Amino acid sequence: MTESDPLTADWTPEQIAVMHRLRDWVIDFAELNQHLAAWMRLPGADANALGQIIWAAETDTPLSPAQLSRQIGMTTGATTILLNRLEAAGHVHRTRESTDRRRVTLRPTPDARERARQFLGLAGTEIANVLHTTPPAELRTVATFLARMTAAADEANLRLGRSS
Repeated sequence: MTESDPLTADWTPEQIAVMHRLRDWVIDFAELNQHLAAWMRLPGADANALGQIIWAAETDTPLSPAQLSRQIGMTTGATTILLNRLEAAGHVHRTRESTDRRRVTLRPTPDARERARQFLGLAGTEIANVLHTTPPAELRTVATFLARMTAAADEANLRLGRSS
């Protein structure tokens, strides 16, 4: 791998365009999360966490509190407080499904899952249309590229975490 200074490297128009589109997606995704928060009558961080919990459950890969902490960028202590709020509001419950009874799994309540599903039916039409009309080969290319970008960001985060 060639080391280059991101500030002084010569970037192609295509590389710049990709970085702009990734930034635009992050901004739009955050705005969609704010709409979800309003829909669910939750603070933004709580809606983000609930969305992560629901998505994980939908893909049958439920999260632990520690995994959720990493995904939402909060300390484990702050995540515990957030989970207490979501649990008290009837949006999530913690279970011990593993053979290791110490491992906690986060699950959305049926009501929270249904409310989120209603929101996605309202808000996700355009995104679903793009996914359904994009050729599979193009989706695979994009997924491969995003996996590489995510791996690079993970490496940078690990490096930065070790140096702090």
